[in-house]
This record gives sequence, structure tokens and C-alpha cells, in this order.
Amino acid sequence: MVYSQARWDEPPIRELSGHGQIGFHKQASDPSHALTTIPGKLRRSAPPCLPELSEIEVIRHYTRLSQENFGVDLGLYPLGSCTMKYNPKVCDLLAASHKIQELHPYQDQRTVQGILQLLYEAADSLAKIVGVQKMTLQPAAGAHGEYTGLMLMRAYHRDMKDLKRDEIIVPDSAHGTNPASAAMAGYKVIEVPSNVRGCVDTEALKGAVGPKTAGLMITNPNTLGIFEGDILELTRIVHEAGGLLYYDGANLNAIMGKAKPGDMGFDIVHLNLHKTFATPHGGGGPGAAPIGVMSRLADYLPIPTVEFDGSKYYLDYNRPKTIGKVRAYHGSAAVVLRAYAYILLHGREGLEMASEVAVLNANYMAQKLRKVKGFSLPYGEGVPRKHEFVLSASRLAKETGVTALHVGKRLLDFGVHPPTVYFPLIVEEAMMIEPTETVSKLELDAMVTQFEKISNEAYSNSDQPKTSPHATSVTRIDEAKANRPKTLELTWASHPTE
Repeated sequence: MVYSQARWDEPPIRELSGHGQIGFHKQASDPSHALTTIPGKLRRSAPPCLPELSEIEVIRHYTRLSQENFGVDLGLYPLGSCTMKYNPKVCDLLAASHKIQELHPYQDQRTVQGILQLLYEAADSLAKIVGVQKMTLQPAAGAHGEYTGLMLMRAYHRDMKDLKRDEIIVPDSAHGTNPASAAMAGYKVIEVPSNVRGCVDTEALKGAVGPKTAGLMITNPNTLGIFEGDILELTRIVHEAGGLLYYDGANLNAIMGKAKPGDMGFDIVHLNLHKTFATPHGGGGPGAAPIGVMSRLADYLPIPTVEFDGSKYYLDYNRPKTIGKVRAYHGSAAVVLRAYAYILLHGREGLEMASEVAVLNANYMAQKLRKVKGFSLPYGEGVPRKHEFVLSASRLAKETGVTALHVGKRLLDFGVHPPTVYFPLIVEEAMMIEPTETVSKLELDAMVTQFEKISNEAYSNSDQPKTSPHATSVTRIDEAKANRPKTLELTWASHPTE
């Protein structure tokens, strides 16, 4: 499987314009009163300068552009920690219904009982899955959910008159958004190292906690794909120091139906519906990151929450200790609807099976790839991984000069999106791979074969890996330059005739 050669030199749509070309036909009986209903100050004095194209030219142009994008509907998308799984189209169909698209959040609650019921039941289902008492559906995505959870943590400590707690502890393998969110919330970030097993060093954690500890942010399984076996000990250490436990739900795809963060001792649990529950992911959204809490934190949740009094569903604003609103209106209702449909489609046994297959796929691929020349599986090659694993290309880089970045670029030529590279930072030449449960064994074996081919190229001194990609619409770019502030300044120039 390889990329089809895209029309990378496709001109801008304005250059395709030709005078007199049209893409629609006006009705013969154009109502003359249409313009008179629009106030004069809002009407244009001249028609807008739009490209003149036929319908087929517009369709061809945007279809060609779409073919330059890669997504889960086209092939394997093994971005570690992102859970880029296939999205069931029946869930999209439900979210596209006019029954939800034509709703408005300012409608009288008596007229939106249906969607309020769905939101209420979705929140209840999510709470049961992760073992908490109450959920808010407002946060827009992962980092927003983290920030909301930290605000809940802050509100709780302030209510307890414990104002000196200004430190958040994070493992050295944490997602980058964890320390960033903590800093944004006004906390000092304290990093604790991993031990030789790739898990949090309990002795280091004991030395880090104290009267200033507000909480610990941690993912389980962690970013290495390893389950934190000492999690009950970790939660005990933090709780005895007076802190709270925050669960980053980015890796929940590994433990659905098997373990609940609430049972592990977490006080605040964050979920990514656009990861674990197969709603569209990437491209800027929309996402959803519900936050669940144990009962002692429920009073601080954002308003409103969706409630049921036995006869009707309603939005509850009566939370005197609330942190307020964190999102306009009530959250991404369509994303929540997709996730709820996914949950109902699978049921408890189906969700558990999804996790089982995700773990099986990851371990199958990890054991295959660690045997490919130049690669290794840090932190114990025999240690079971969960839904993802981190491969190291350090030996390949030292012996051939072909780095993890080169491998990722070369995979593009085979129609596979590269895995996450150079993260977590505690692994040299890291490649974090998450195949998910929606990938077949055929695709897994194909990717292993592609790694073997890249390894053979590297050790035979072929220039293919270092000069790749070759079959994409855009070849190698200067990534360092592209990431520097103010390097790329996008501007738009007016059309000459405007």
C-alpha cells in the first residue's frame, strides 16, 4: 500500500476562475422583496469578488485537496497516546441528524428533553465506567479537561482553607500538557523520576510530597504503555500528604471494563471522548473531555450539570461552590452523543473486548518490532504493555545514522501515518506506537514488514530513509524552521479587482 501521487501543484482556486463560468442557476421567479427585507446598511454596494467556476470544477478542486490528507479511514494511524481509532459511521449519522443540529442551547428546557436525557444518561454511563460519582460534560478537549480538573482541585483546597498548597507533582514520563496545564493554573510543577521498571519511583514520590502538595497528575497505564502496579501505594502517599489524585484519561482505552480509576483512589478523572470512545479526532476538533469526581468534589463542578428529578430533565445552576462555567453553553453535545452511541453499541462486554484487543494488538506488534535489527523495547522487553508501547531506534541511529524521524518519514511512503516520535523524553530515539483495536492482524504484519524493510535499507546504506518521504504531496520540510515563532507568517492579499 502506497500513497497515490497527489496534485501538489494544484493552483489556488482563484487562478482556476474563468469569467462567465457559473456553478448554479438562479430561479426564474426570484422574489423581488428579498433584498428589501435586509437593512440597507447591511447590503453590499457591489457583488463580492468570488471565483467564477462551474460546479464540477469546484468539486474536483476540493476533492483533490482532500486526497492530500491522511486519516483513519484510509490506513493505519498509530500515533502513540492519541488513540486514533476508526469512528463508526452510524455514530456520525446520529450526530448529523437535524434533530440535534437544529437545537439551540437557549431553548426552553421543556422543548429539549430528548437531548438532556441523552446527556444525562451519557454522563451516568461514563461515571460508572470510571468509578466516580458525578460528571461534567463541559470541557472541550484534553488540556481543557486538565485545566478544569486543576481548578476543581484549587477550589477544594481553598474551601478547606488550605491555601499553601501550590505544587502539582507529575512523573517524568507525563504528557506534556500535564505540566503545562498545572503551570497555567498557577501551580509549581514538581517532577518525579521513573524507576527501572518505567513506573513512578515511590521513594522519590515520598520525598516530593509535603504540606505544599496540591495533587498528583498521572496516567495509568503510563505513557510507556506500562501499568502502574504500585498505584494504590502512590494514591496512599499523596492522600496522606493531604493532596488529591488526578487521572489523565488519555490511556483509558487500555483498561475499559478491566479497572476503574475511581477504585485506584483517584479523586478527579478526565476522559477524552475523542480518543477512547471513537468520536472524530484531530483536525482541530471538536473534542470533548468530561471530568468525573468523587462525591466530596461534586459541589465544585462547573455549572450547569444535567439532572433528573424523576419526571423531567433540567439544567442545574444551583451549586454555590462551583468553579463557574468553563465552556460556552453545555459542551460539545454532538461529540457526547457519538460517544454515548458508541457505548450503547458495544455494551459492557464490547467495551471490555475493545480494550482486550487493543492490548493484544500492541503486545503483538511490540514483540515483533523489538526483534527488528536496530530497534529495542526499553524498560524490559518481556514486560507486558497495555494499549501502546515505546520502541527505541537508538541502536539504528548509532549504527546507520537513520533516526526515529527518518523511520517515521519513510513509513509515509508505505501509506502508514508515522507513530509519535521523540516522546516520552525518557526514551532515546523514541517511537510511541498505538495500533488500537480497530486494526487487523494483516495491517499489523504489514507495518512490521515495513519496519524490516526500513532497517534493511538503513544497514545497506540506502539513501531512501534519510531522503524520504518520496510518495507524498509534500516532501521533506525544514521542521526546525517551521517551529520557530514568526517563521511562517500567513497573509492574504486582496484580489486586484476588489
